Amino acid sequence: MSCNGCRVLRKGCSESCILRPCLQWIESPEAQGHATVFVAKFFGRAGLMAFISAVPEQNRPALFQSLLFEACGRTINPVNGAVGLIWTRKWNLCQEAVETVLRGGTIRPISELAEDSAADDGEIDEKRPKTPLIGDRRCQMNCDLELHLRLPLMEEKGRPGTPSMNSSTTGDDDGFVDRQQRLLNLFV
Repeated sequence: MSCNGCRVLRKGCSESCILRPCLQWIESPEAQGHATVFVAKFFGRAGLMAFISAVPEQNRPALFQSLLFEACGRTINPVNGAVGLIWTRKWNLCQEAVETVLRGGTIRPISELAEDSAADDGEIDEKRPKTPLIGDRRCQMNCDLELHLRLPLMEEKGRPGTPSMNSSTTGDDDGFVDRQQRLLNLFV
């Protein structure tokens, strides 16, 4: 007999179904179907099956639960998702969204979360140190990558169109090319 996940996805089910063990933590058959449809709509049917088949069998129920919570978190808080709800201490909203999905209800983005995340960003920046602490001292970081837009000079020539067919690589007499490390300046 077909499991509830395969039934709602209209997919053939067998004894070796990868979806069946993922749904056993959900009590009612209707809730299993609602959860499967919601996660499959969010991640795609092929994506859901690829995620599930990529992990060991004993981890598949936890993976499905994690995907369900992330899909609900991203639906009600599209910017930060479930992790953002944990960070802002609003995890209960994600739990309520999962319960709504399991009952067959519809969830929508919560507009106040977008406003709160913009307001929280300022609070977080004020509380968080600008540089990480190591011991009792602040670690000074040089984050300037010197990425500047430079226009090429007109007299520069581009790379030749066809590389030489008879090119060869030569090295030092002892067989080693260059013992010193060379750093390439890729941003010039």
